[in-house]
Amino acid sequence: MKHKLYYQYAGSCFLLLFALLTYIIKFNSTWITSFDQLVTNWVYQLYPKATAFFLWITKFGNTVTVILLFIVISFLLIYGKCYVEAIWLASGFISMSGILNPLLKIVISRERPTLEHLVTETSYSFPSGHALTSMVLYGTIFLLIPLFFHSKTGQTIMKILLISLILLIGISRIYLGVHFPSDILAGYCLGLTWLLFSYPYYEKKAWNGS
Repeated sequence: MKHKLYYQYAGSCFLLLFALLTYIIKFNSTWITSFDQLVTNWVYQLYPKATAFFLWITKFGNTVTVILLFIVISFLLIYGKCYVEAIWLASGFISMSGILNPLLKIVISRERPTLEHLVTETSYSFPSGHALTSMVLYGTIFLLIPLFFHSKTGQTIMKILLISLILLIGISRIYLGVHFPSDILAGYCLGLTWLLFSYPYYEKKAWNGS
C-alpha cells in the first residue's frame, strides 16, 4: 500500500502520545490537572441545558449498544462475503475494547472525577472505554463506508455523522462527570493507534482477495 508508511508514522505518534499520557497519569497526574480542568470547565458551560442530549449520546458508547451494533455489522459483512473486513472488525473490537481496555484500567487504577456523576460507573477511569470503543468501532465503520454506500454524497454524510458521533461520545463522558478529558484523549489515541497500524494490512489483504 502506497501510503502505508504515513499510516504507520501517524499511528506511532498517537501511540507515543498515549504512552506519555499513561506515564503522567500513573506517576504524576498533577502535570495534566490544568488541561483537565480547562477542558472540563469548557464542557460544563453547556450544563444543564445539554443534559438530556448527552445522556442520549452516551448510550451509543454503552456496552449493550456497541455489542449489538458489532453483531449487526459483522452479520452484514459476513452475509456480503466480506470475510476479511469482518475479521478486522472483530479483532479490533475484541482485543482493544474487550481485553486491553479493562486491563489498562486495572493497571493504572485512576479514580473517576469527584464531580457529580449523572450516570453510574463502577470501574476505573483511565482510559475511557467509551472513547476507545467508539474510535475502534465507529472508526472501523468509517473506513468501511464504501462497502455500504456507493454514492460520494452518501459516503460523505455518513463520514461526517460518524466523526461527530465519536467526538460527542467523548464530550458526553466529560459532561456527565465520569471522565477526565485526559481519559478521553487517551482512549482516542489508543483507538487511532489500532486503526492506523491495522488498516494498511487489512486493505492489502482485501485488495489481494485473501
